[in-house]
Amino acid sequence: MDDAFLQKLFKAHQQVDECPSPARIISFFDRLIGFLFPEHCDAIFESEAELKSYTDDLKKELTTILSRRPDCTKEQNAEICQRFWSSLPELKAAIEKDIKAMFDGDPAAKSMTEVVRTYPGFYAIAAHRIAHHLFKEGLVLIARIISENAHSKTGVDIHPGATIGSHFCIDHGTGIVVGETTTIGNHVKIYQGVTLGALSVRKEDASTKRHPTIEDNVVIYAGASILGGKTVVGEGSVIGGNVWLTRSVPSHSKVYYKAELDVSENEDESTSIVFK
Repeated sequence: MDDAFLQKLFKAHQQVDECPSPARIISFFDRLIGFLFPEHCDAIFESEAELKSYTDDLKKELTTILSRRPDCTKEQNAEICQRFWSSLPELKAAIEKDIKAMFDGDPAAKSMTEVVRTYPGFYAIAAHRIAHHLFKEGLVLIARIISENAHSKTGVDIHPGATIGSHFCIDHGTGIVVGETTTIGNHVKIYQGVTLGALSVRKEDASTKRHPTIEDNVVIYAGASILGGKTVVGEGSVIGGNVWLTRSVPSHSKVYYKAELDVSENEDESTSIVFK
């Protein structure tokens, strides 16, 4: 390893000093979730004054994170912070609707506290709600760090640019992919392994709508792939497991693979199941 290589690395380290640390952003997000949802909080507050002090620390931390960005003035950062803190009641209310949707949609859930403490869908959706707000503020890198952290923890990959309506339910979660320009309506439920993706990954298509639109009250079962910016799944539709869908379907459609199932008893009293 020669001096020229070390000098090059040193220069790179000096430049990255102007960017927010991923670890710091993730720490802030986890503390924020604990602030909004006590089930995720390590601290026990003995008084409102303690909670207020915790809030002030979070505000200072966000200000510090934003101050590390070289492309924004102090005044612009202050305005972003103000809008963010003002939006928290609305964001919390939206996440609470998602929690209710997951509780109502899963017979195994015994309480909404269980959903908050144990369901990967809760963490993934909460991360998206926060990241989406920051993404719309132009804080793309910070939003992506939050979403990718949730991805690594839950197996649910939701791009912060995706637009998702109220009462969004993720059941199980692992392997779900929701692309940047996806639009999801209200009361939508998706299962593990679902991909809402693009038909093309060409860089020149980056500014176009590449991902599907899912209207209200749609259920998408495990392993389904719905692709393309012009693909619309109509309201009230059900998309079956492992379906590959690249064109629109009207409202109240049922899309699935049909297989004939033959169950027969053999002489040795065992049962044979054959798909035709």
